[in-house]
Amino acid sequence: MKLDELLLERFMLAKERVLEILTEHTVRQPFEDYFYRTASFLADTVTVMEQEVQERTLGELQEQNRKLYQDIRPENYDTCYGNPDYARKTLGEYGPAFSFLYAELRGAIVFAYEKRLWDMTVLLELFLEVYASFNQEEIPSEKETEGILKSYVNDYCQDMVERRIREGIDPALDFASGIVRNSDLTDLRYLYYYGEYVSDNEIGVAEFLNSLSQEEIDAMAFTYTEGYRIGFITGRKDIRKKKTVNIRYNLGFERMVRAAVLQFEKMGLKPVIYRHAAHVVNKKNQMRIGYTGGILNPQYDYDHRQDSALFLDTDFMKRKLRAMQTSYEKYRDLAGVHGGPACIETFGENPFSPVGKDTAWSFGEAQQKLQTQMDNESGQIVNRYIRGDERSFTIIAYPVPEIGGNYPEIFREIVRINTLDYEKYQKIQQTIIDTLDTCEWVEIRGKDENETDLLIHLHTLENPERQTNFENCVADVNIPVGEVFTSPVLAGTGGILHVKKVYLNGLQFRDLKLTFDCGQVIDYSCSNFEDEEQNRKYIEDNILFHHNKIAMGEFAIGTNTTAYVAAQKYDIADRLPILIAEKMGPHFALGDTCYSWAEDTPVYNPDGKEIIARDNEISELRKEDLKLAYYGCHTDVTIPYDELDSIAVIDDDGESTYIIRDGRFVLPGTEALNEPFEK
Repeated sequence: MKLDELLLERFMLAKERVLEILTEHTVRQPFEDYFYRTASFLADTVTVMEQEVQERTLGELQEQNRKLYQDIRPENYDTCYGNPDYARKTLGEYGPAFSFLYAELRGAIVFAYEKRLWDMTVLLELFLEVYASFNQEEIPSEKETEGILKSYVNDYCQDMVERRIREGIDPALDFASGIVRNSDLTDLRYLYYYGEYVSDNEIGVAEFLNSLSQEEIDAMAFTYTEGYRIGFITGRKDIRKKKTVNIRYNLGFERMVRAAVLQFEKMGLKPVIYRHAAHVVNKKNQMRIGYTGGILNPQYDYDHRQDSALFLDTDFMKRKLRAMQTSYEKYRDLAGVHGGPACIETFGENPFSPVGKDTAWSFGEAQQKLQTQMDNESGQIVNRYIRGDERSFTIIAYPVPEIGGNYPEIFREIVRINTLDYEKYQKIQQTIIDTLDTCEWVEIRGKDENETDLLIHLHTLENPERQTNFENCVADVNIPVGEVFTSPVLAGTGGILHVKKVYLNGLQFRDLKLTFDCGQVIDYSCSNFEDEEQNRKYIEDNILFHHNKIAMGEFAIGTNTTAYVAAQKYDIADRLPILIAEKMGPHFALGDTCYSWAEDTPVYNPDGKEIIARDNEISELRKEDLKLAYYGCHTDVTIPYDELDSIAVIDDDGESTYIIRDGRFVLPGTEALNEPFEK
């Protein structure tokens, strides 16, 4: 019997057994309810697996989508086994294991839509193995139950990692690109073909894009694809070596994505479009890397962000790194011609501030160190096969309808911001850079209740006629225009960074304070929770990413006052992505520099000067030991203009030249940046 026939036989046997559970009452309470509800859910995914979704009506598809995702809806979450609190309350010490299992099994939804037989089979078999162990007189202990789950992860780690790596570089895996290319995008049934949750945002974006002319769609796509192309040029990298580009987007943007695919193909690049990870082995916290639908319940994602605490140990780390190495080696030719990601981000969703739960899986101190080590070493593996000095990226962002009732107006305003005159900004930003390059120290102070008081140490320019510290960033990899940035010298860089409210990686931080010494964070606090330890852990998990110390990898001055004024006009400042927010004031990145993995590649500004500030004292350690040189993260924290008193350069005599005072640009030659404020 062939392997695919054996797999189909396994699937059919597992399917039938799951259906039988719906008629059985042989497992004792409180477990019977869990197994019955979960078997019912899996039976629904099997139904999807065996149907042709394109033949369903819009109403049928909507009802199916509602049914598959109803359990984790916020209004139902209090009695959902995916909620660690409820699982612990009803199942006692078994709660964490069963909540983990619940989250892993939810991947069956998307696997059913993609007809991924192997993934569906191993999930069904995992469920049945746990069920069988409880369907007997003596049930397993909590640790024995966790052991079943650990064995599943370890047994299938290689397969899951290999598939994930191939998804990221192989255009032949075209499930999503097929939907983009071949669907009638005026028929919104296509949104339900992915298997993702479809909210009013996805529907609203699709409807709005359908109201635009093809010329408008092509222009949006051109801003995006041209930014990607220019990123290679400004980085002096040869795009002709590349054959694929990874397109990431939220459902609803398919008209723009289809236009972008055609434009990329004219550059010789085929699209690689993969979904955010569904198996716990491949997930990274609550972040969704890849295309995604609506996030129905951010608290659910947050509750399961560290589910890998169940199995993360030294053996697993070695197993996963080995799986990555062998998989990249297997697909080295595909990896070598991959150009990097082109991301369409969204913003406007209701702000989310998570609730911390002691019942959720969370890393211990040893696991935090292992996760950091694994992230570092996995980054090294990726860089060996998709080289940092040869790849590039671009990011652009658009709002979703949840941002407010004047959505069309806001969307068009963002389109305008994304297409501002880069030559105008390039000239003004060069004026700022010329002033910054006259000294080695920059002072940033907050005003009113903002306690920011920072001193930034810049690199010494040995040849100012040919060298510069700051990159003149216009609209290429980082759309929209509007910043000059550098990698500070860590020695001498210090002080307090304070923002009243900021959103980082989709999470709200209130009254965030970071204290720097020698360019590294040595203390931190926020006011999200009443308990100070919870606040510190929140920062450790989501900004420091478990590093004992983390460096200031970037200092930048944002110049996009047009975006800032639009944010005030529409009252959307708290909903903007960091991509736009970072252009609306000075910002400081925690983690790697902007040049990580490509520090030895010369970078030049439009005036021909080489940007020499590509390294700091941490990244330079790569010459001795790579694992000491990179953090695997880069998180921007922005001080908005209204919280900013001043930015000044300080010369050797202690004299100050101000770039910004009282939140306004005062350096001669930058006056045009204040015009949006005046209007």
